[in-house]
Amino acid sequence: ARCGCRRRTLSAQAAVRVKPGGLPERRESRRGRAPAWRRAAILLVAGAWLQGCGAPISVTSPPLASRTGEAGARAWLIMMENRSDTEIVGNADAPYLNRLMQQYASSLNYRALVHSSQPNYIALFSGDLHGVTGNQTVNLGARNLADQLEAAGLTWKVYAQNVPGACFTGESARGGPDGPGTYARKHEPAISFTDISGSPTRCANIQDLTTFDPMAANFEFIVPNLQNDMHDGTTLEGDTFLKRFVPRILETSAWKAGSPLFITWDEGKQRSPNHVLTLIIANTVKAGYRSHKPHTHYSLLLTIESWFGLPCLAQSCQASQLSEFFPSFPPAPTSSP
Repeated sequence: ARCGCRRRTLSAQAAVRVKPGGLPERRESRRGRAPAWRRAAILLVAGAWLQGCGAPISVTSPPLASRTGEAGARAWLIMMENRSDTEIVGNADAPYLNRLMQQYASSLNYRALVHSSQPNYIALFSGDLHGVTGNQTVNLGARNLADQLEAAGLTWKVYAQNVPGACFTGESARGGPDGPGTYARKHEPAISFTDISGSPTRCANIQDLTTFDPMAANFEFIVPNLQNDMHDGTTLEGDTFLKRFVPRILETSAWKAGSPLFITWDEGKQRSPNHVLTLIIANTVKAGYRSHKPHTHYSLLLTIESWFGLPCLAQSCQASQLSEFFPSFPPAPTSSP
C-alpha cells in the first residue's frame, strides 16, 4: 500500500505527531511544551516511519543548547527609542546597525502600535494596550509575559540602565551603579504590573545594567537609558552603545547554538506611519534577508511566546509571527484554555 508520504522537514522546536496523511503536526499541551526527551523520541519515531515509506527526511532545528529543556532556551530583546526605519536604514550615523542588517535579518514592514512610548512597551510585554494611551504611571492587574514564563518553569529578567534597586516604582532616576544617565519607568514595562511590583521576589528581577548576565535567565528584556536608547541621545550614540553591548550576547554559547536576539524601536516619528526597524539576530537566519511582510509589536511577542512554547496573550493571538525568519519555526501558539 502507498504511504501517502512526501518530503518533510521536521523541527525539534515543537512536539509532533504523525497525522494519517503522513505529515507531522504540533501537539498543543495545557501544561506547555513536552519534555525534551519526549520531543526527541517522537521525532525519531516519525522520522523512522517516514523513512520506511521511502521519503527522505531532514531534521532541522536550532542546535540542542538553545531549545532542548526549559533551562536551555534563551531569547533577548533590546528596545530602542523614537526612530523610524528610514532614520536607521542606510544612515551613516548607524554603521553598526547597518552592519547587523547585512549580517543577519530585518523586518522592514513592521509597525509600532501607537504614538507614545509606554503603550508600546506595555503591549509588547502583555499583548494589549490595556487602555494605556500615554506615559502616565499605571498599575495593571493584567497577565503578562513574565507570568507565562514562570508558569512554564522558565526565568526572566529586565535589565534597565540606571534603575535603582529595591523594587523602585518612581517615574525616573539618575546615576547609580550604571553611572551617568536617566532611567524612565515608562520604558520599563514589568514594574507597571501589580503582580510584579507587589512581589519583592519577582520585582528583584528588574536590575540595573551593571548586573547584566546574558545567561542569567531564559528571557531577558534590555532597556538602555534615555541617552543610549536614542530618546535623548543621538542615533550615533545609540549605535555606539549597541556596538559595545550586543557582542556580550553574541559571545554566549546559547546565541551560538541558535537562540535569537531581537532589536526594535518603541515607535517612529510623530505623525508618521510608525514603521520601525526590527532586527532578527540569530545564526540561523539568512544573512542580509529583509522581509516586507506586515508585522507589529504583537507579532514579536507572539514569536517570543512560540519560541518558548507558551500560549499567546490577548491581541498577540491575532498577530502574525516572524516565522519567515525561522523556516522550521513551530506553528503560532493558541491562547490558554
